[in-house]
Amino acid sequence: MKFIVARQNRVTPLPVDLEPTDAELDAIEWELPLILADVDLLDAEITVLDRVPSELDERRIRRARRRMLAIRRELTNQAIAALPGGAA
Repeated sequence: MKFIVARQNRVTPLPVDLEPTDAELDAIEWELPLILADVDLLDAEITVLDRVPSELDERRIRRARRRMLAIRRELTNQAIAALPGGAA
């Protein structure tokens, strides 16, 4: 009987420390307002999953969606403004 054994090293070895880098933490902190707005929108949508949405529920969902889109637009504009060379 022949045994098949992998004789190669792992292609992508695990890093020694699995903590996020400073750049990753900065990116998360920069996107935190958008993350929180997405959570609010999901919360509003989850609330009406098992029932017919009332007028108040629909307003809450619209308000959360508008807030999320406004924050996304603001972050996109900040990212574009930060690009070198004045990309437009």
